[in-house]
Amino acid sequence: MTDRQDQPGISRQQGISRQHVRVLAPARLHLGFVDLNGSQGRHFGSLGLGIEELGVEVVASAAERLEIAGPAAARAADYAQRFLQHHGLSGGVKLSIESAIPAHSGLGSGTQLALAVGKALAELHGVDTSIQAIAALLDRGNRSGIGIGTFTSGGFIVDGGRGGNTLVPPVISRQHFPDAWRLVLVMDRSSHGISGTPEREAFANLTPMPISTAERISWLVLMQVLPALAETDCALFGRAVTEIQQHIGDHFAPVQGGRYTSPDIARATAALQSAGAYGIGQSSWGPTGFALFASETAAHQAVREVREQLPALAQLEWLVCRGRNQPAEVETGMNQSTDAQTQVRRFRTV
Repeated sequence: MTDRQDQPGISRQQGISRQHVRVLAPARLHLGFVDLNGSQGRHFGSLGLGIEELGVEVVASAAERLEIAGPAAARAADYAQRFLQHHGLSGGVKLSIESAIPAHSGLGSGTQLALAVGKALAELHGVDTSIQAIAALLDRGNRSGIGIGTFTSGGFIVDGGRGGNTLVPPVISRQHFPDAWRLVLVMDRSSHGISGTPEREAFANLTPMPISTAERISWLVLMQVLPALAETDCALFGRAVTEIQQHIGDHFAPVQGGRYTSPDIARATAALQSAGAYGIGQSSWGPTGFALFASETAAHQAVREVREQLPALAQLEWLVCRGRNQPAEVETGMNQSTDAQTQVRRFRTV
C-alpha cells in the first residue's frame, strides 16, 4: 500500500479527541461512464447522483480494543484496521454499523462504508485528512469519483476520470438535482452485480469502447444532461441518460449477459418506461435498476400500475426516492446520550 503520511493536509495525532462520532453517508446511483476508450489521455469519467433514502450509518466511540458490530462488520473491520495502522494510531475503537447499503447492488456499498468508517475514525482521533485521501488509502475511487463526490457535496456529479497523475477522479461538475423529481429503484436480491477481482478482470478483458461512442456520450453529458438539470427539463434529462445507459449496457453486455444484469430488472424498467418514466437504466453493474419521474405522484402511480400488470415480478423490491443534494452528515459529541442519537435521521432498511 502506498504510504501517504507525508502528503500535505495529513497529520498524525494520538489519543481520542471525541467520545463519539456518527457518520451518515448516502447511497449513490452510478449512471454511466463517459470514456471507456481511454486513448485520448483520460479514462473513465462518470456521472451519478446521491440518493436520500438509502445509506450507511456508522457510530464510532472510544473502546479498549477494536469492536465492530452490525451489517458489513467484516468489511468495516478491514477498513478500520488499515486506517488505524496507516496513521499509527494505537488503542481500540467501537464501531457500530447502524445501517448499510445492500452489497453488490450497484449502489456504492463499499465506497460509502469505507468513507464513513474512515471519516468517523479521523474525527474520533483528531486526524487531519481529506475524504480524497481516505478514499485513496482504502482503495476506493479507482475508476469512479461519484461516491466520493456525493459524500462531500451531494447532488448530481460528473467526475473527470483518471489521467496520468490522478489520485482519485476529480469532481468537475456538481449540480442541484431538482427537488420534485423522483427515482424508482427496482432491486433484485436474487442477483448480484460484479465487484472485486471479477470486476477488475472484466475491465481488463473488455474491448475498448469505440472512440465515436465515447464522443457521443461526452456530447450527451455536456449538451443534454447538464443543461437539462440547469433548466429542470426532466424529459431531456431522461432521454439523454437513457441513451447513455444503452451505450454503456451494450459495452458491458458480454460480461453481464445483456444491457441489464438481471432479466427481471430489464422487464421492470421497460414497463416503468411504458408507464411514463422519462428515463431508465441500471446503476453501475446492477442489479439495481432505476426509472426517472417528474413527480412523486407519477412515480407511485407507475409502480402500482407495473406491479399490477406484472405479478411475476412480485419478488422485486421497489423504492421511490429523492435525489440528495446534501453531503454526508457528521455528528460529533463528548457523550453518547440516547437523545443525541435519536435526533439524527436514520436511513431506510431494505
